[in-house]
Amino acid sequence: MRVPSLTLAAAGAALIAPALPAPATAVPPAERVAARDENAVREGSATRGGGVAGVARGEGAARDRDTAPSRGADRAGGPGRAGNAARDERTRRAEDAVTAARLLARAGRCTRVSRGRYRTDAGRPATIPVCGTRDAVFWKADLDIDCDGRPTARCNRRTDPVFAPATAVVGSDGRRLNAETLPYIVVPAPSRRWDHRASGVRGGSVAAVVYGDRVRYAVVGDTGPRDLIGEASYATARALGIRPDPRSGGVSSGVTYIVFRDSRITAVENRAAAAAEGERLARRFLARR
Repeated sequence: MRVPSLTLAAAGAALIAPALPAPATAVPPAERVAARDENAVREGSATRGGGVAGVARGEGAARDRDTAPSRGADRAGGPGRAGNAARDERTRRAEDAVTAARLLARAGRCTRVSRGRYRTDAGRPATIPVCGTRDAVFWKADLDIDCDGRPTARCNRRTDPVFAPATAVVGSDGRRLNAETLPYIVVPAPSRRWDHRASGVRGGSVAAVVYGDRVRYAVVGDTGPRDLIGEASYATARALGIRPDPRSGGVSSGVTYIVFRDSRITAVENRAAAAAEGERLARRFLARR
């Protein structure tokens, strides 16, 4: 059950201030080969040492022709150096790719940074720790739909019973965020359990959100209750293939949130900037051990 986010202007300012190969030569017909070899034998018999030398010359020429295609293939980038270089490049790109599986494996070991654990919903047991590395903090929880912020066709008081027309973070134009179009996540308000600010997390920090085999990038855009965790905007859910309806959408588990420490998009509403920075930071997160 989702509860209203802590998005009153005064609370938001205090809690999450954004200070956040060439073709091969055709083989001659059999009769042409026989004629050529016969001529070679006759020519060889006129030389000192008999016909063997002439036959050898004919065989050598045939071998030269047979090996020519392999040199062409090398120049064409087939099995030669160019082909190997292309394969190496494809392998490198595959190894560097940011995938859900690689991110989940990297976040599979928890070094806890929170003093306590969080609930996914009111009335549920507190089982979710916040974990961290030098580059990021992360947790695995549910995903409740946050539709707060600027009223839109899908996010308003009629579609969302706990809708609030404000978010703790505002855009570069001073307006509240648009949950329908902007992928953002919600972090718990600071408490003795965990203060996100001490972990280098603030408004506009960049996050990678993983569900199934999908990775999507978002910003920190709102704060929630001090004891609950696992909430993201309508747009985040939709991008992950999760039903985004604020009344009946979301999922009860299986979503991993990775927030990169000391990152920030100044214009939090800039989705392209968040995606580009998120990809860069995710690669760094995966590269370090």
